Amino acid sequence: MAAVVALLCLAAGLLWYATARADGHDGHDGKSAARSGKGVEDGKGFDGATGSPREKEKDAQLPLKGRTVLVDPGHNPHNRDHPARISRLVDIGTGKKECDTTGTATNSGYAEAEFTLDLARRVRTALEERGATVKFTHNGNTPYGPCVDERAESGNRAGADAAISLHADGAPEGSRGFHVILPAPVHRGAADTRKIAAPSRRLGTAVRDTFREATGEPPADYLGDGEGLDTRGDLGGLNLSTVPKVFLECGNMRDAQDAERLTSARWRAKAADGVAEGITDFLTEKSSARSGGQ
Repeated sequence: MAAVVALLCLAAGLLWYATARADGHDGHDGKSAARSGKGVEDGKGFDGATGSPREKEKDAQLPLKGRTVLVDPGHNPHNRDHPARISRLVDIGTGKKECDTTGTATNSGYAEAEFTLDLARRVRTALEERGATVKFTHNGNTPYGPCVDERAESGNRAGADAAISLHADGAPEGSRGFHVILPAPVHRGAADTRKIAAPSRRLGTAVRDTFREATGEPPADYLGDGEGLDTRGDLGGLNLSTVPKVFLECGNMRDAQDAERLTSARWRAKAADGVAEGITDFLTEKSSARSGGQ
């Protein structure tokens, strides 16, 4: 009989232990749930706070998370094969302009359209590393264009937080430097830049500062204000935009010194970082601090 009683006691003890473990207790101090991480699945750390330090650190490394940027590689390598199509006129609000052009080239034949595609892809990578969603107007796989009005519409349709059109100039030999083109305040026909002129200037100033810092390229010595900024009201890509947008002319392809830089993959990598950093500064409101509040 004593042996039977002992066996019954042992069975009862085992049953109690199994039940306690199923309820989330270890049979001693009832703290196994905390040790097993209970509370983490609902987004709270062990102290009940929302968002772990690791999550906050990750967000800090992705300053453009939730932001959309439109990148427009100027021209198209295939434009030269469709002269009639790219020469047709389109409405830009303040008048009519050609759908697109072939762009310029260095004296050695490196085309602006090839340069802008390469730079745009590098900029996309740099922006995506910062958490941004990046949209292109084209990726070199269309027959021609798009036309300048369609390029503006791409940014509008995407609801972009910022847009940039990448180019290189074809000024006379001996003229050096880069410049950022800002939209003038225009209100005519389909063009109305009154709401975007001011934020576009902030975007352009931010890109000007970081591009110059990253590349060492001087501001253009042949146009604009001498500080790398130029304002125009005759560009459809700017006139028809409803989101903050600028053009960046990265240098003069016809100048030997600038061409040496523009044809360098290493320099284009620096240029891409400069562009991405300027857009980041604009979207995180750091550009005023960088430029001294100007």
